Order: sequence, then C-alpha cells, then structure tokens
Amino acid sequence: MDGKRKGGKVGKDGKDAKVSPVTIWGWLRSVLTYFRHFPAFPVLPVFLVTAACSADNRTPVVLYSPHGRDQLTLLEHAFERHRPDIDVRWLDMGSQEILDRLRFERVNPQADVWFGGPGPIFQRGTRDSLLIPYRPSWAGRVDPKAVGAGDLYFPVYRTPAVIAFNSRAVSRAEAPRDWDEVLEPRWKNKVIIRDPMASGTMRAIWGLILMRSLRQTGDTAKGMAWLRQLDGQTKTYTINPALLYEKLVRQEGLVSLWDLQDILISAAKGMPLGYVFPRSGTVVIEDAIGLVRGSRHPDAARAFIDFVGGEEAQLLAAREVFRLPARDDLPRDSVPYWVTEVNREMIVADMDWDLLSHQGADWMSYWDQHVRATGKR
Repeated sequence: MDGKRKGGKVGKDGKDAKVSPVTIWGWLRSVLTYFRHFPAFPVLPVFLVTAACSADNRTPVVLYSPHGRDQLTLLEHAFERHRPDIDVRWLDMGSQEILDRLRFERVNPQADVWFGGPGPIFQRGTRDSLLIPYRPSWAGRVDPKAVGAGDLYFPVYRTPAVIAFNSRAVSRAEAPRDWDEVLEPRWKNKVIIRDPMASGTMRAIWGLILMRSLRQTGDTAKGMAWLRQLDGQTKTYTINPALLYEKLVRQEGLVSLWDLQDILISAAKGMPLGYVFPRSGTVVIEDAIGLVRGSRHPDAARAFIDFVGGEEAQLLAAREVFRLPARDDLPRDSVPYWVTEVNREMIVADMDWDLLSHQGADWMSYWDQHVRATGKR
C-alpha cells in the first residue's frame, strides 16, 4: 500500500493520525473506516461494503495525485462546497507510483482522475491507453503545447524546480546559485535528495541534466558522470518529501533539489527553508490532469476536472498552497504577489519533453542500476 490513513485521506508521511483501539470492536471499526475511504480493492466482503456505504449516498470521485494533503484537502473541501452530492477521495503518492498503479489496475480501474504529474509521465500513460479524452471548460485558457494529443490531458499548474536549503544554516548569498555549484566540495554529504525513481519532479531534473549533456556532447555520458558526482555529494535519498523536509530542518543535510511549491508551503509553516532559481535555467513542469479510462464515476470526474482549472480554484491554489497557475488569463489584481515575482525571476530551460517521455524510463533505469550509490567509491 502507498500510505496510511490520516484525516480520512492517505498521508504522505506514512503516519496514522490515531492508534486503533486494541479491542475487537475498535479493530473492526478501524477496518470499516479504512475500506470505506480506500477504494483500491475491487472485492470486499458484503457486510463491509454495506456498512461502509450506508452512511454516505454521495457519488465518490477518486483521485490519484502527488499533490500532498495540504492541497488535496483544500480542493476537496472547496469542490464539495460546490458539489455537495460528490464525495472527493484521494490517494497521495509519487508521480511514477501513480503511473505504475494505473497500469496495474488497467483491467479494473479504481481511480477516476489522474491529478498531477509531469507531461512526460502522462504521455507514457497515454501510450498505455490509461486515459480517455475530455476537453474541460477552461481548455482554451492554457498553453496548447502542453495539452496531450487528442485532449487526453491538460496542464493545471506550472511547477518550477529550485535549489533548496536550510535558511538557518545557509544564507541566500552562500547557497548554490546553479546546478553545478551543488557539486562543490563544501556540500559533500550535505545534499538530501528525494528518491528519483518515484518522483516526477526528480525525473524532470535528471532529464534536464541529461539533455544538457546531449546538447554539449551528443550523448548522455557526461550527464551520467554529473549525476554520479551528485550521488557522491548526497547523504541520503528519502522515500518521500516529508522526510526530505525533516532532514533539512534537522540539518542532517543542508541543500536539496526540489520543487518550488513544496518549499514555499513548508516555509509558510515555519520551516527554515529557502530557495534559489538556478542561474542557467530550471526545468518547469507542466503539471497535468486527465480522466482515467474506465472511470466508475465519469460525470463526477469531469466536474472535478472543470473545477480545478477554473478561475476560483486556480486562485485558491495559488493563494493557499503556492501553486503557479497554468492559466495566463487570471485577473492581475487577484493573482498573489509571489506569482509575479517567480515569473520575473526564473529562467525557463529549454526541454525536449517528447524525448524525455520516450527515453526517460531507460535513463532512469540506467541511473538506478549503474550510477546510484557509486559516487563515493
């Protein structure tokens, strides 16, 4: 399983909100609650299904998403205020994990909406026929170059990658200002990295490094050598973002490569985290959404997709959870100040997303087998 229940949703940090009572009834009640909200099991005993569904006659819509509990809870509550007849349920996991899970469940889909992840991962999903076309009400308000072929997915947010650091231990002036500066000796064993095999963000950063190598030399060898050097700088790879933040806050490491939104959320919660945009340019992920083929609740799924790309939800996500909107038509006097600052400061690197979609899995497999854990040898 990909996490444990917390507040009626699956938590990213893998910790339960409360301990189940050590009684038969307490155990049974916890099992009923678990299966009530976790729809990824196609067959359940009849008494469990009856007990789980009797208290709620709303239509469920099931999201698979990497967006984290803060954003998912925010949008769940906002959408349900508009549509009290729909019950939003979500499972929070990494982008690659979503793709793997949708592939596994293809003959018996459990999700209705694939909500979040880089375009290249969505492209791989379309090649496996995991999505069906749906053109949302806001489709004409986003960059057409980021729209999936045949209207299979649409961008909702833009997610820039940044160099993050512990702002108590490292000043902004001292922090690495570009990708190559992370390889300087002063950062050896002070880098914390989210495990790239499960993360769309990290796969995009790896892709940026390898494409830079291709442009400079014609192959990926120089890029893999760069990633081997980074591996030598890395103290640990964390299994989820929550652990990454914890380790940075405890100064188990001082520097990381991650996405802007999560760093801004963590800083707003009081964590001592800062960031810089790499001077040579950063990867900006077009974060997408799509309707899962075989959705059990397609009308509710379409309604949710229409909602998250609408003006209200775009501004809500920007204000409350620091999501950079994919739409370029939002009222200037309504967009938060940080959006203007980010758009002014960041340099967007040129990325061949089609190449990353087709070659990225092979690149990551090679990195995992031949580069990971070799940098310190």
